[in-house]
Amino acid sequence: MFTPRSRYATVPDGVYTEPGGRKIPFKQLRPIPTDLAVRNVYAVAPLDRFDLVAYAQYGDPEQFWRICDANRGTWPDDLLAVPGRQLAIPPPG
Repeated sequence: MFTPRSRYATVPDGVYTEPGGRKIPFKQLRPIPTDLAVRNVYAVAPLDRFDLVAYAQYGDPEQFWRICDANRGTWPDDLLAVPGRQLAIPPPG
């Protein structure tokens, strides 16, 4: 269901069983790592978008979540709201 490079690829599946017996599969919560290394720092520019920042940093726009995790961002747009803000950029993988 998820590609091998997805942030959810290694998250375990769960199954909820309704009172009537119907089983509903789901992905368990993904813990956000707290000990991420930092490869470099990126200064937010006006009108930045995470897909473009991730592409510039990793060559893959779908890896934006790595930057969000490193900066404890629950809402990615909040991390880009203030030009000049310094974002930690973790290494790929």
